[in-house]
Parts: sequence; structure tokens; C-alpha cells
Amino acid sequence: MKKFINDPQDVVAEALLGMEAAHPGLRVDHQHKIIYRGETPRNGKVGIISGGGSGHEPLHGGFVGLGMLDAACAGEVFTSPVPDQMLAATKLVDGGAGVLHVVKNYTGDVMNFDMAAELAAADSGARVLSVITDDDVAVRDSTWTAGRRGVGVTVLLEKIAGAAAEQGRSLDQVADVARKVNASGRSMGVALTSCTVPAAGKPTFELGEGEMELGVGIHGEPGRQRLPLATAREIAEMLVEPILADLPFSKGDNVIAFVNGLGGTPLIELYLMYGEVDRILAAHGVRVARSLVGPFITSLDMAGASVTLLKVDEELLSLWDAPVKTPALRWGV
Repeated sequence: MKKFINDPQDVVAEALLGMEAAHPGLRVDHQHKIIYRGETPRNGKVGIISGGGSGHEPLHGGFVGLGMLDAACAGEVFTSPVPDQMLAATKLVDGGAGVLHVVKNYTGDVMNFDMAAELAAADSGARVLSVITDDDVAVRDSTWTAGRRGVGVTVLLEKIAGAAAEQGRSLDQVADVARKVNASGRSMGVALTSCTVPAAGKPTFELGEGEMELGVGIHGEPGRQRLPLATAREIAEMLVEPILADLPFSKGDNVIAFVNGLGGTPLIELYLMYGEVDRILAAHGVRVARSLVGPFITSLDMAGASVTLLKVDEELLSLWDAPVKTPALRWGV
């Protein structure tokens, strides 16, 4: 294992120290491992928090800032944050208009966010709503989930719901936008290599030189099937066609097309993949209204990629285009 670490047990805590130093506009509660906006809370604004196991950077801490999240809870690597963290984050961002929890559909995350919402209501009377993302079309149930996994749509949802909250919309309105995004998006990924969790010191799973795992999860969970390595064109078709069939997407639909790197894939390959995705969409008559390419929801050092397609209307496009200023996404400011 070759990694830039000091002690495997200290990776998350020391990464948060570095993030705090690199981004002076953010604050870090090191006791609870929470990254939050420096001006939090804002009176009258719906607070939005998310979180999950570390190792998926920039998700979620890299999306804290103007137009996205108000706070993010960092669990240990691939391990859900605990309710105390989420409760502390909920209190931090509560400006009196309520708090939205954005939760990826993993058993630990869902259970712990639910508990935190109940504790917040009992402790301070805060009104909390949760929206669960479950956009992965690869498998119905997996190692850590009941139902579909929450993956790439989470990034798009945090941006769009964050913009709605920034406009001063109510908690119910922001939650409705978030649910609309989740219902309108689908994702699927592929791994060319495993990742290596620092505390484990060895790859999570074995994948031969000539093999790939189609439909892999962001923690290395098994996908649909293990296949011989294929060309980028063939892989793009294996990812995009099931997505298009699942919603389904139709000729004339406008989408945000998101090609995501899982941590160990260079941008030259991601742009090559995006070109293949764009070609397939054009053949189906699906129009790309906006695009996003890069490593935004990763799996440590895994070589691989995922594709997310989000069907959008004028409202969602307007919210996507609204100003955002976070460590990982920035435009319009």
C-alpha cells in the first residue's frame, strides 16, 4: 500500500485539518468531524446537511458552501457518521426555517440520519425532513443496502436543492425539489480495479488484469457481473443503455450528463468516456443541456467511472445554473 498517510487511524482527522487550512471560508468541528459554512446558521434559510463515510471526496465536504450544503458529516472511511455527528450538524445549520437531510441509501446512513432527526426534534423542536437518494440502476439490493444505492444523483441533488434553499424557499419546497431530482435521475458505474482502504492495507476485492466489474458500488460492493475488459465505446453502452431504459428517457428529453471518476481514473479517459456517452445520447435523441465531468464522488483510488443522467426542465436547469461556491464546484460568483 502506497499512500500519503501518517497513521491509517488518523487519515480522516488529519484530512479535515488540511481541508480547514486550505479553505478559510469553511469551519470544522473536529470533535464531531463536521465541515460547515463560516456564516452558518443563516436566519430564515433552510439548512441542508449531508454526510457519509469518508473516502468519496469531494463528496460531501467539498460541496459545503454558497449554493450547496451548509454542513457535511464525515464518517470514518466507508463508515456512516454516527447520530451524534448528524445531530450536532443539524443544530449548527438550523436558522429557524428547518433542516433538510440528504441521505444516500445505505443502511447505516439511513438509520443514523433518522435517529438524528428524531433527536433534533426532541432536543430543540427543529423541523427536519429527509430525502434519500437511490439512483443506481445496477442492482436492487447490495451488501449495504435495501433497495437501490444512492450514488451520482446525490451530487446533482445537493447542488440543485442548495440553490433552492439559497433562494429562500421553504423546507417543504426545497424537499420537493430534492425528491424531484432523485426521481428524475439514474446512474450506473464500472470498476477496472479495486480500491484500498487505508486501515485494511490491501485491495477490497480481487479483479484480474483482463476483468472489470460492471455495476460496482462506491464501496467496492459487487455489481451486476464480472466481465472481460472492453473498449470505452462498449463500456459506455453497457452503462448508458440500462439507464435510458430504466426511467425511461425519451427522444427530446433534456438531461444533465455527469461522467464521474471513481478516484483512480485520469481526466483524459473520463473525457473520452464522455464523448462516447454524448454519442449514445445523440443517437437516442436525448439532448445534453448541461454536463459535468470529473471525480466528484469517488471510491478512494479505484480506477473506474460512473454515468449519471438527470432529466431536467426549466426549473431544474435554472437551479443548476445558479451561483455556487464550494471547494469542488464553483460558477456564477
